[in-house]
Amino acid sequence: MPSSGFFNLVILLCSLGVALGGDPYVFFDWTVSYVTASPLGVKQQVIGINGEFPGPILNVTTNWNVVINVKNHLDEPLLLTWNGIQHRKNSWQDGVSGTNCPIQAGWNWTYEFQVKDQIGSFFYFPSLNFQRASGGYGGITINNRAVIPLPFAVPDADITLFITDWYTKSHKELRKDVESGTSLGIPDGVLINGIGPFRFDEGLIKGGNPFLTVNVEQGKTYRFRVHNVGISTSLNFRIQNHNLLLVETEGSYTVQQNYANMDIHVGQSFSFLVTMDQNASSDYYIVASPRFVNSSSWARATGVAILHYSNSQGPASGPLPDPPNDYDAYFSMNQARSIRWNVSAGAARPNPQGSFKYGEITVTDVYVILNRPAELINGKWRTTLNGISYLPPSTPLKLAQQFNISGVYKLDFPTKLMNRPAKVDTSLINGTFKGFMEIIFQNNDSTVQNYHLDGYAFFVVGMDIGVWTENSRSTYNKWDGVARSTTQVFPGAWTAILVPLDNSGIWNLRAQNLDSWYLGQEVYVSVVNTEVDQSEAPLPDNIIYCGLLSSLQKDQAQRVKFSSAPSISRSSSTILVMLIIACGAFIG
Repeated sequence: MPSSGFFNLVILLCSLGVALGGDPYVFFDWTVSYVTASPLGVKQQVIGINGEFPGPILNVTTNWNVVINVKNHLDEPLLLTWNGIQHRKNSWQDGVSGTNCPIQAGWNWTYEFQVKDQIGSFFYFPSLNFQRASGGYGGITINNRAVIPLPFAVPDADITLFITDWYTKSHKELRKDVESGTSLGIPDGVLINGIGPFRFDEGLIKGGNPFLTVNVEQGKTYRFRVHNVGISTSLNFRIQNHNLLLVETEGSYTVQQNYANMDIHVGQSFSFLVTMDQNASSDYYIVASPRFVNSSSWARATGVAILHYSNSQGPASGPLPDPPNDYDAYFSMNQARSIRWNVSAGAARPNPQGSFKYGEITVTDVYVILNRPAELINGKWRTTLNGISYLPPSTPLKLAQQFNISGVYKLDFPTKLMNRPAKVDTSLINGTFKGFMEIIFQNNDSTVQNYHLDGYAFFVVGMDIGVWTENSRSTYNKWDGVARSTTQVFPGAWTAILVPLDNSGIWNLRAQNLDSWYLGQEVYVSVVNTEVDQSEAPLPDNIIYCGLLSSLQKDQAQRVKFSSAPSISRSSSTILVMLIIACGAFIG
């Protein structure tokens, strides 16, 4: 039973009916710590949340307010970032080094944000110190409001899968390798939900290791939300003898198309409807295998789980379902181009997605952003975008902007590669509020690179092999290019996106490949509404100060938000949401 303190909190919140504004609040209390696991048969330290690896799933509904008290029990600073959550006019909650001071070891900090006008499948992860390589990730599911129907029949159940390349080295060892110029090399394996592969090959997989079993009922349809939360490896996802009906990606409903398999690149999330329409003569393989590799040594790095019908007549056996031809570069590109926005579907709002006619908006700013492989700059290995390797200042950009501190950053990020030596600098893109930015990513590396923009969903309008030119715009999809927050850029190729800059704040544009990001492939976009000072959320009461503002830091007892509130479990938080909804109805 919930404690009396829990119900006192409910009464308190009900008394604040005006402040609640009709949108429910849900509360979580998370402890981030090291836990011991053996995903590949070797005991190692991973990062768990409340002892779970992967962490808990945030299951909320459009416009709900989310309050998460995060306690850092690691031995180094921590921030959690919310991949794909737009934080409307509230980059204070973004959880990256440009917007937040880190949560020091032994400290806690309360995130508070609203999932405003969003639906779909996302995930969270630690953004500092290469920690994502040790875990700390989990899912975010944002459901439609009841007044907006799904553009497909309601599935019988949701199944969330995290696929990731995995190393038995710790994140601390891996980041040292990256700093020294050592390649990450072939992963020790691919995990599905933090668990190693089913023993599909006696020569590759040790006996006795645990593997994931997904239990299903024949004839039912399930929504599989699949997230590539890995470090740097593109993975091909497939389920033996089952079609994947793509219906959503990163907050956008898509034109519904069947795929035998799907390339899911680092940082990307997809939703598929999968109908259990087989005869259950045996179990079936669920596979996540590396793409764009040409060595047989990668065979051991294959993630395999088991799809088990309740009436299955035997275990899975035989060869895994075939992946696409790894040497056919156009297969994956054509597959990506085939993903289209469902312009007739309602999503977070009743009006159809296609009512936002992005193809008719005039572009105000153009950036051609070129990446290069790691190189030595001032004696250290660094990666660059347009010849600049991002240097995080000791004072976060957002705090420097808030307190008008000069000299922390410059708004001079170049619109294209300049004819000058590469350098390390803190250079930002100066975005125009309510402008419309075109960004072309040109990949001069030999591997697939993936880029993510916090605070926004952008339109993926074009991609092709070769060098982008002005004439490439004639190939753009100006009608139903999918809106998402992460896009891939193939080796020796380009990808073009369009971004409506309607969300004021300072937002992180980064490589999702962790090694590229860690060595400097990121930049921030400053979007300031000069007409309405109140357009952004104010400085949070519980803000952490650091760098040039360290003297303002309050002690832990003064700083922690909701420190006297009772700890609320996930089951209690569900009750709390229901009670608050009832309170809102009563007050209204």
